[in-house]
Amino acid sequence: MIILGVDPGLTRCGVGVIEAGAYRRLSFIHVDVVRSDPKSPQDRRLLTIYDGLAAKLDEFAPDVVSIERVFAQENRNTVLGTAQAAGMAMLAAAQRNIPVALHTPTESKMAITGNGKAEKIQMERMVARILNLNTLPKPADAADALAIAICHALRPAGAIQGGEREEHLTAAQRQWAKAAQKASRGRTQGRAM
Repeated sequence: MIILGVDPGLTRCGVGVIEAGAYRRLSFIHVDVVRSDPKSPQDRRLLTIYDGLAAKLDEFAPDVVSIERVFAQENRNTVLGTAQAAGMAMLAAAQRNIPVALHTPTESKMAITGNGKAEKIQMERMVARILNLNTLPKPADAADALAIAICHALRPAGAIQGGEREEHLTAAQRQWAKAAQKASRGRTQGRAM
């Protein structure tokens, strides 16, 4: 399965492409940043981001597009631009009938490090280790795009499917799956009361 990860941003939109093989073996394919000129009008910037993402989708023909879910930040303009860039990624994928998945930064950190509060350098090191890269992916937007693609590949909902057994999962996958099961049991018990 080819997964294209997107770290949305209006100035720099990270794009990372990986392949998820048997037993969740992950391979690096591509990493890049689509950029728009901050001095250009908003509509032109969005078009630049859309065109760049569309070109990546056409080039790599992914099976799924994994996008970092926009979360609240103090700077409203940053949130708006990020949300709009995420919308461009969703639109480009939908036009090509490619499924879209949204994952939060916390989900990404949990999937990759087993710690939902991991520091950025920890994430970059683990992304490099998981994908057998000799150097840390740069810039940070590119590393985040690879992380969101890895997150989708390692998501707990798909961690034990297609005959995979628990011993084939990484420690982070097992920890995440246990946390998800515990949270699910908590919600079920809460409804029963």
